[in-house]
Amino acid sequence: MSLIRLHDVSVRFDNTQILREAFFRLEAGDRVGLIGKNGSGKTTILKLVLDQVAPDAGTVTVEPGTRIGYFSQFSELNGEATISEVLNGLFSGIQAVEAELAAIDAAIAAGPGDAELDRLISRQAELFEDMDRLDGWDYPRRIDTVLTTLGFDDAHRTCPIDDLSGGWRNRAALAKILLEGPDVLLLDEPTNFLDVAGVEWLENWFRDFKGAAVIVSHDRKFLDAVVTRIIEVENFHLHEYPGNFGEYVVQKQFRLKTLEQQFVHESELLAFEAEGIADRREAAKAASRGLGNQLAKIKKSRTPRPVDQIVTEIYGGLHVKDVLCRVEGLGKSYGDKRLFEDLSFEIRKGNRIVVLGANGSGKSTLLRVLTGEEQADSGEVAWAKGPGFVSYNQMLADLDDADTVSHAVNALPDSLAFSATRKSVNRFLAMFQFSEADLKQKIGNLSGGQKARVAMAQCLLSGASVLLLDEPTNHLDMSSTQVMERALVHFPGAVVAVSHDRFFSDKIANHHLVFGADGAAPGEIEVRAA
Repeated sequence: MSLIRLHDVSVRFDNTQILREAFFRLEAGDRVGLIGKNGSGKTTILKLVLDQVAPDAGTVTVEPGTRIGYFSQFSELNGEATISEVLNGLFSGIQAVEAELAAIDAAIAAGPGDAELDRLISRQAELFEDMDRLDGWDYPRRIDTVLTTLGFDDAHRTCPIDDLSGGWRNRAALAKILLEGPDVLLLDEPTNFLDVAGVEWLENWFRDFKGAAVIVSHDRKFLDAVVTRIIEVENFHLHEYPGNFGEYVVQKQFRLKTLEQQFVHESELLAFEAEGIADRREAAKAASRGLGNQLAKIKKSRTPRPVDQIVTEIYGGLHVKDVLCRVEGLGKSYGDKRLFEDLSFEIRKGNRIVVLGANGSGKSTLLRVLTGEEQADSGEVAWAKGPGFVSYNQMLADLDDADTVSHAVNALPDSLAFSATRKSVNRFLAMFQFSEADLKQKIGNLSGGQKARVAMAQCLLSGASVLLLDEPTNHLDMSSTQVMERALVHFPGAVVAVSHDRFFSDKIANHHLVFGADGAAPGEIEVRAA
């Protein structure tokens, strides 16, 4: 029996098609990775299941009695409570059993009569069975393990949830969902606010999870480790690929080649058909042209773009010095916590430096010190004269809602839009999924993922010699992430990136800065080749 079923579902928002004739079944034990471009309808599918969105056509069925847990960056918790109180509240049934067992212990210690003692011992045995069934003997350890792995220190555990930052509130919501153990987990970008250790722990947690899951994620290694099939939302439909992400990549390539072959045969047959109807009525000719246009659009959407050629054309005129930045004896602490000390390294042409470490270890702080947003306690950051650096996160924060996408991307002072050919820039933006209509949109009308694409396009076209990126894959869809990766590989300058995305790091890194490496003292950072 399927836990969740979408049958012939269509959804439109403000006359914009989101889904058309979508079919989907989630069986017990399924682990489905839901992928697709920003705005393709992934979150809409989750909201259909949650009955937060109604289909315009078709049916959405959830098996009665199915317990669903939902996580997204907008998950809400009781803001007045602490996360420890919220998580302890999940085990109120176990706590009631514990309280009754304690009362029985006290009653037995008081020396009751034989009949009462037999009754107490019999009831105690029933409660022991309940504790075994509920796996209730070590729930405090389970709570502590989740909170510790997700990075919660004593201060985070004991302050009201409303006093936590947005990222910590999201982690709190994830902790609650994981401990509830629902029949079906709906997770919308669950790894966005986790460090590498947290993501790996979540992967291990899934090995023991008995329920089903639908996971919207751009984290390719996470999908590779967790899911049993991939559903791609593409052109309003759901396309299924058995296996994990690696198997999807192979199957998708085969499917695209098959479609290209089908197009060739259909094109030949339609050419003969067009000759046969050349003398028919004008209406029939119009229909033929419409069909030809439709096939042309299919071919255009399926034909792979020469990504590397487009990128190298963009960067052809960008000249970069050998040494771009020198960091000498850098140190930074917050109170008694030393983040780094006596840190020295160079940022050189061609460096792809990925900064690794646990949450709170100081990775983002290092980037802010490099940009001058924060002052170091000691040491010096010396940037070479010239185009300098650009910060993706600052670009994203500074987007003007009243600006258009086209102006935001092209109007930076040293933008490559002025030195590269207009054709190259337009091809690059098209590769980044910006249509002519998109370029005319106001920034304020865009989704979070679309804004992230604008900021990333700004960075890649900025003309800067060094790109500073803090978790750049968090809000990008997979195709945009892949375009970014290809651009970073060919970028003639240097890249410094903080990222928990292991797939991204493996693809671009040739150097690592590792906070808290094995055997390192607090505040020490290991600099090593990738």
